[in-house]
Amino acid sequence: MTILVTGAAGFVGNQTVKRLAAAGKPVRALVRNPGKASLRLKAVVDAVEIVTGDVTRLPSLPPAMRDVSAVIHTVAISMEKGGQSYEAVNFQGTVNVLTAAAAAGVPRFINISQNGARSDLPYRFLASKGRAQEAVAASALQWTALRPSAIFGAQDEFFNTFARLLKVSPLIFPLVGGGRAEFQPVAIEDVVEAIMRCLDDDSTVGEALALGGPEVLSLGEIERRVIDAMGSWRLLLPVPVGLLRPPVRLMQALLPGSPVSTSLLDLLAVPNTVPDNALTQRFGMQPLAFKGENIAYLRDNTLSDTLAKFFGGATIN
Repeated sequence: MTILVTGAAGFVGNQTVKRLAAAGKPVRALVRNPGKASLRLKAVVDAVEIVTGDVTRLPSLPPAMRDVSAVIHTVAISMEKGGQSYEAVNFQGTVNVLTAAAAAGVPRFINISQNGARSDLPYRFLASKGRAQEAVAASALQWTALRPSAIFGAQDEFFNTFARLLKVSPLIFPLVGGGRAEFQPVAIEDVVEAIMRCLDDDSTVGEALALGGPEVLSLGEIERRVIDAMGSWRLLLPVPVGLLRPPVRLMQALLPGSPVSTSLLDLLAVPNTVPDNALTQRFGMQPLAFKGENIAYLRDNTLSDTLAKFFGGATIN
């Protein structure tokens, strides 16, 4: 039977679709933006079924659930744009997909959650993802949740944002919050491998598995590695998060593709590390590190692409 991937034009979604197609699995890709899908799924367009739907609109989902044996739910927004809210997309969107899957008799559900997400947190992004996972866990489906730290890869938004900001920030670059926030960057290849293993491993049913890379890195070290990967040099100037809020609010108001939001600044207060890393402890994998050729993709960022992204909200890759 068919495997349905929601958010199939997104970062995790399209990489998952490609991996499933390469493995010869029957795949249905649910997308909201056909234009973005045609760009990101063009290499596998003849091997997958692409359907249009919106997780915030429950009536659009039942056709996508026909003859589906498993749903891999990747839809989420990290920034609120275009009238989309965390509550509508991350939480209610997940509830809608669960409802449609249950009505269609879909047995298996893999939810791409978020490391550190909890419904009781004061940060709306993490709270919305936490509430979504609670809904998944309360369902009657055979669910597994994957909770990755910050994911890196050619289409990521987090690390590419630093690379793009370098293109428009000569000489001096802000060391956000003094660079003290901690992350455990995990490669998209490792996240997708974990998804594939969970599909074939019933022992993961009912489990929430945290995913991280091999290193805990401060934000300062991440910024330094991005700068090195770009072949650049910048003077890193520590800037308190409070001082960044006014310019970030201005960017949110003026730029369709604002690279950051005040809600994302809030997340720096929550450690994004993975003490119990399922990649190593459960799956016996050796995760890729955020360094060297693994982050060479950052060099592909150009000034023209950066301007198109920031001022037009363009899909770059």
